Amino acid sequence: MIALDGYVALVTGANRGIGAEIAHTLGSLGATVALNVRSDASGARSVIERLSAEGHANAHDVFEADVADPAAVDRMVAAIVERYGRLDVVVNNAGITRDGLAVRMSDEDWDAVISTNLSGAFYVSRAAAKAMMKQRSGSIVMISSVIGLVGNAGQANYAAAKAGMLGLTRSLARELAPRNVRVNAVAPGFITTDMTASLPDAVKEAALASIALKRFGEPVDIANAVAFLASDAARYITGQVIAVDGGMTFV
Repeated sequence: MIALDGYVALVTGANRGIGAEIAHTLGSLGATVALNVRSDASGARSVIERLSAEGHANAHDVFEADVADPAAVDRMVAAIVERYGRLDVVVNNAGITRDGLAVRMSDEDWDAVISTNLSGAFYVSRAAAKAMMKQRSGSIVMISSVIGLVGNAGQANYAAAKAGMLGLTRSLARELAPRNVRVNAVAPGFITTDMTASLPDAVKEAALASIALKRFGEPVDIANAVAFLASDAARYITGQVIAVDGGMTFV
């Protein structure tokens, strides 16, 4: 059984969807969770209330910062380490989409997605790695996407950012391994969230046809994979990518 008692975990983009479920799962396994949001903290507060109601009332708290702002990230990580005394797990989940065909994509939409999804993951990992290296322990988990593995029309910016996260994962894994800091990635497939619920039926049907298990995943499926990688059960795993996609991408 996975246990995270005594761990301190930072989850970025924890206000809703996959990020909120990851935060809840880590907290339910015993971790004290720092939930990062950019501005609106209502969803993150709901996660903390849910954990408390379930009997997991650790000193969870919300930390506001735009992950695309390196100075704000440094302040956030410093505040977390100062408050809790350590940082054991970081989940780089914060992300946005600005879809559009590449030939029509604006510079602003390209830059926004790369800045948040890829640069943000780098800024958070860089700040956290300094604390983890001093501890000589830690686990960083990137939330990438199957889109980063196979690409998708109309999402050149998103695919590039998510693919970049995989290169970042492997490079950091090599750099940080001597200090016993592990870095891995989870690549979600089609997961049922508020965002995917609004997609046209034709898009959903096409997605289902490409999934071997013939069903969509749930946020908890991603959270469970993250919990495993965060825990000591995965102590000999680093530099790896786990596709949680129901069989969309295996060969």
